[in-house]
Amino acid sequence: MRPYIGRYWAYSKANLIQFAKSGHLIHRKTGMPRLVQYADEMPGIPLQDLWDDIPPALGSEDLGYPTQKPLALLERIIQSSSNPGDVVLDPFCGCGTAVAGAQKLGRRWIGIDITHLSIALMKYRLETMFPGISFAVRGEPKDVDGARQLALEDRYQFQWWALSLIRAKPLGAKSGGKTGKKGADKGIDGFINFTDDASGKPKRVLVQVKSGHVNRGNIGELRGTVEREKAAMGVFITLEEPTKPMREEAVSAGYYHSPGWGQDYPRIQILTIEELLHGAEVKMPPQHGTFKEAQRVREAGAEHPRFDL
Repeated sequence: MRPYIGRYWAYSKANLIQFAKSGHLIHRKTGMPRLVQYADEMPGIPLQDLWDDIPPALGSEDLGYPTQKPLALLERIIQSSSNPGDVVLDPFCGCGTAVAGAQKLGRRWIGIDITHLSIALMKYRLETMFPGISFAVRGEPKDVDGARQLALEDRYQFQWWALSLIRAKPLGAKSGGKTGKKGADKGIDGFINFTDDASGKPKRVLVQVKSGHVNRGNIGELRGTVEREKAAMGVFITLEEPTKPMREEAVSAGYYHSPGWGQDYPRIQILTIEELLHGAEVKMPPQHGTFKEAQRVREAGAEHPRFDL
């Protein structure tokens, strides 16, 4: 390399030799020398663990979960402590912010939580943010026997799991889904919102879940609640097989006519757990805003492999 010609340095030859020996001197393609300065050798304040530049999870990001953290916060933690392709484990993942951050940043992940309310929130969040994502859920009932066992162990966990089968938002969930009670409106365990006219005003499908003995009176009560609350429809989810009088009572409630879709839907619908496990769905206009929708993001990486939620 030819010696660089021109004014280029403010240090003596001796200093240049010392810089070269210590690894602080490099040359550009033109031959011009350049002093290398490393971050840990420069004056300044090291990065602290107090971050005040990330706002709380508000607006469209807010899912209403009591301990939810901002997605930007979890992204910073994941970026600073892992590399793309690494596995991120969140053993108390709540509404899934760490899981969503890991997916967005191209990490593999495993999320664990004990409440079916949390699991439902995570499923909806991932499906909304990453359309077409594939993941496996371990620990949910896969058949009627499993559903009965869950109902015996904890009726609220059964209730939240049953509501998740139709993407209904629970009422009365407390402490992140560990405890619960009836919603403010008696006889309502959950609801589904939808909009089907030009007003943009949301309409409701009220949902009631029963794990024990059921009879015609249950359907009559739900019908009365739908009328009292001026809801569009009502759905009755039952672990036990409904009786013929129950089905007759549901049919007698008539139909809800959707002005936007020009279709009639049964005003009161009965769905068994067995039917839901085999793919049955609520007959209604398309849902919008059942849970506050998470903002869609572009994934940073390849398709996510199948990891447990």
